[in-house]
Amino acid sequence: MLRLCEVLSATLQRPLPIAVVGGEEVPSFLPRHAARTLVFVFQQRSSSLFRGALRRNHYLTLRVAGSVPALVRYASDRPNCRAQAHQLVGAVRQCNPVCLFESHFGKSNAFYVPLMEAKPMAKRARGLRRRHDANTKQIARLSARVRRELSYLGFPSREWTVPRFQDGARVLDVLIVGGGQGGLAIAFHLKREQITNIRIVDRNPRGLEGPWLKFARMAMLRTPKEVTGMELGIPSLTARAWYEARFGRDAWKSIQTFPRTAWREYLNWFRDVLDLPVENEVEVTAIGPSGDLLLAHLRHGQRVERVHARKIVLSTGIEGNATWRPPQNLVAYVPATRYAHSADNIDFRRLKGKRIGVLGVGAAAFDNAAMALEAGAARVDLCFRRAEIPRINPLLWGHFAGILAHFGELSDLERWRFMRHMLEPPQPPPQHAYWRCLEFTNFHWHPNCGWRSVRDTGRAVSVETETGSFKFDFIIFATGTETDLSSRPELAPIVDQIALWRDRFTPPTGEENDELGSYPYLGNAFEFTERTPGAAPFLRRLHNFTYGAMPSLGLTGAAIPGMKYGVPRLVNGLVRDLFLEDAARHYEDLAAYKVPELATLESKYDWISGLDGDALADIGVAAGAKPPRRKRLVS
Repeated sequence: MLRLCEVLSATLQRPLPIAVVGGEEVPSFLPRHAARTLVFVFQQRSSSLFRGALRRNHYLTLRVAGSVPALVRYASDRPNCRAQAHQLVGAVRQCNPVCLFESHFGKSNAFYVPLMEAKPMAKRARGLRRRHDANTKQIARLSARVRRELSYLGFPSREWTVPRFQDGARVLDVLIVGGGQGGLAIAFHLKREQITNIRIVDRNPRGLEGPWLKFARMAMLRTPKEVTGMELGIPSLTARAWYEARFGRDAWKSIQTFPRTAWREYLNWFRDVLDLPVENEVEVTAIGPSGDLLLAHLRHGQRVERVHARKIVLSTGIEGNATWRPPQNLVAYVPATRYAHSADNIDFRRLKGKRIGVLGVGAAAFDNAAMALEAGAARVDLCFRRAEIPRINPLLWGHFAGILAHFGELSDLERWRFMRHMLEPPQPPPQHAYWRCLEFTNFHWHPNCGWRSVRDTGRAVSVETETGSFKFDFIIFATGTETDLSSRPELAPIVDQIALWRDRFTPPTGEENDELGSYPYLGNAFEFTERTPGAAPFLRRLHNFTYGAMPSLGLTGAAIPGMKYGVPRLVNGLVRDLFLEDAARHYEDLAAYKVPELATLESKYDWISGLDGDALADIGVAAGAKPPRRKRLVS
């Protein structure tokens, strides 16, 4: 830290005080966005780099480069200065700040370190508390507005599904597996349709649903910040409304894509403001038929619960129909301590000073490489078999209403051809992910560098490639997912009965794709279909709202941009099936319906006179009201 101060001060030809906050002096509230300033408070045990500064009762305020004049600028031809600055940036990111930190860069020949002179904690804490209180009030007002607007949209308000019972317990109308963004949006839409006999379960603790605080290591989402869909057309429920209330309108204008940690915080608020009953740390271990229902086994710690449901929706995201696994031919003779998949829980602090190899060229490869570099890795080599880094993302082409809403209406051949062009090319890393790695002089990428073999030599891992050999201390495989329904434990009892694309469609010669053929072949409402017609009719009750729905229904099952169209398609199918299944019962209910709309044939005065006080209050008439004056008839 002191060395960094000296280097930057020498560059600027003036003193540069730097301080960091931590320890018990930190107020219990979390600092919030104030205009375009990002304020960070680090916990006492976050990083040894900062412990020496904790007793100074100071804190560090980082401002987004380009938004304020108080920036430290230095030329990129000062390698010592760059190295010291990268150590600071890496330490900041390791400390898991309560607000997102992302460095922004201007010209390619300059590097900006966003710093501001520190001020005493006691003086600035009052300002932080005022901003925190103001933001808390804004969120409270927004939440109240959401509830008020929902009350305007409450018609029809009648719960209409017919109760069914099995083994003495009520059968669920819908069981939603997954409490991430998809599960929350589905539950909200079902509530709007007055289907309330539902449960939402997720195997993760609260706040860790989905990838956002686990293996997603990007600084910003690649999805445009303007995307909508979860809110079902209610403006006050949009991510933008929440972000502006949380951080301010100027903060919204300053971002291009949504910060990852802010998106996770938005999902937490979405769940709370809508009172969605997610049950955390509950895992679905098996799903199978039980008569004309589905039976799910739910594990709560050591206890297993059997739950019957008319419908089950799998909303388990990108891994819902796939598995994360490194190439087995490369790791067969390598100890598990020497490698990890990019989706694993990696302790990047242990990679400090080590030589790291990354296999892959997509966003996950660059995100994990950046995490290793920021943790102090001695060198990171990113290898891929292609001749160049991909730059075109065909999935972005599909962000328009026609394909998002109606892809499922295309013929099998048309859908197959669209998906081949969308999924066969690798997705490129986002620009900010590429620049994040390029900050470091010890980062190297190697095209035409497919790996042929990996073996452990005891002191290192030796990798033979198409262009030479490498020695690494640790390897990260950023090789994506492998579509395989049999890898999902909840589907194991029934996986052999589920139809895949290769069971239903034979592509023309030259257009084969084994990976695409392994995706499930789904119906119009995301329901699984039978491999052998008539052999497994219960599959129409099981809906697959995951990334595996792409070949059948397009970018609607797991991606944020597709939810605007995918969630209504799914929920409309659920509502339709539940109603049609009980149509006879609804007809019986109609035949027995005897509630009069015309309540009486008496005069209004005589009828009101016979009511008690409570009944009068219900119809809005005060007790003791005088009879209405009768009009005189003129002959």
